[in-house]
Amino acid sequence: MTLIDLHSHFLTPSYVEAARSAGHTSPDGMPGWPDWDPARHLALMDECGITTSLLSVSSPGTHFGDDRAARRLSREVNEAGASLRADHPDRFGHLASLPLPDVDGALAEAVHALDELGSDGVTVETNAHGRYLGDPAFAPLWAELDRRRTVVLVHPTSPPHAAELTAGRPRPMLEFVFDTARTYTDLMLSGTLTRFPGVRWITTHCGGALPALADRIELFRTAFGDGGAPVPDQLRSLWFDTAGTPFPHQVPALERTVGVERLVYGSDSCWTPAAAVRAQVASLDTAPPAADGRGWRELTTANARRLLG
Repeated sequence: MTLIDLHSHFLTPSYVEAARSAGHTSPDGMPGWPDWDPARHLALMDECGITTSLLSVSSPGTHFGDDRAARRLSREVNEAGASLRADHPDRFGHLASLPLPDVDGALAEAVHALDELGSDGVTVETNAHGRYLGDPAFAPLWAELDRRRTVVLVHPTSPPHAAELTAGRPRPMLEFVFDTARTYTDLMLSGTLTRFPGVRWITTHCGGALPALADRIELFRTAFGDGGAPVPDQLRSLWFDTAGTPFPHQVPALERTVGVERLVYGSDSCWTPAAAVRAQVASLDTAPPAADGRGWRELTTANARRLLG
C-alpha cells in the first residue's frame, strides 16, 4: 500500500541564499541547511512506497523583515514549486508559501498560487515575527481561504526569544511542538477555527503538545469564562500529520484524543534525513493497527485522498 506525504519540503539555491543573507545561517538553531535534489527525493519516495509528496518551504518561511522582498521571494519559491509539480504531476504536489505578517501580500499570493499556479493549498508558520495565527489582523486571509475551502499546512517555527529559551539546542526538538500548541490555542480561544470552518488546517507532528494539553486548555477555557466551542470539538475539526516520531507514543496519544479519521502521513523530508524517514516509515508499517483495524498506510492514504478531494 502506497503513502501520500502531505508534509514534505523542497529548497531552491536562491531561497537558501536569501535566508542566509537575512541571518539564517543556522536556521532555527539547526547546524545548517540540508541539500535538496528532486531526483534524490523521488528515489527516497520510491524506496519508501510514497506515491505523492506535497512540497512546501519549511521554517523560517519567506518573510525576513521586508514586505516587498518577502512578496518577491514567495512568488519565486511558489513558481519553483509549481514547476516541480508540472514536471512530475503524478509525484509532486505543492503548498504555496505566503509572506505573513504582510496580510495584503499573503492574500495576493494565495490567490495567485491557487488560481494561476494550481497549488494544492498553502503553508504558513505558527507565528509570523511573533504574531500568532489568531491575531485579528489575519482574519481577511482566513476569510478568503475559508471561502475557497483551502488546505492550510501550519508549520512550526521558532518562537519569540528562542535563543534565550533553548540554550543553543535545535528548536525543532522542543520549541516546534510547543509553538504548534501555542498557535492552535490562539486559533481556538480567539474563535478563529469556528468562524472559518471551511479552512482545512493540517496540524504537523501529531499536533505537537496539543494531545497532552487539550484537557488543560479546556479547563482554563471553562473555568475563566472564555466563550467558543469546546476544545475537544475544535481539535476534532483539524487534520493531523505523522511527521516526526509517530510511534510508539505520539500516534496512540493522538488517537485517544481525536480519533484517526483525520490523521495523514508526513515525512518532513528533506529536513528529516533519509535514514530517519526510512525508520519512520518502518515504524508506521510495524505498529499495531488503528482501533478500526486498518493499517496506518491504508488509513492515512484514505484520509489524504478525502482531504485533497
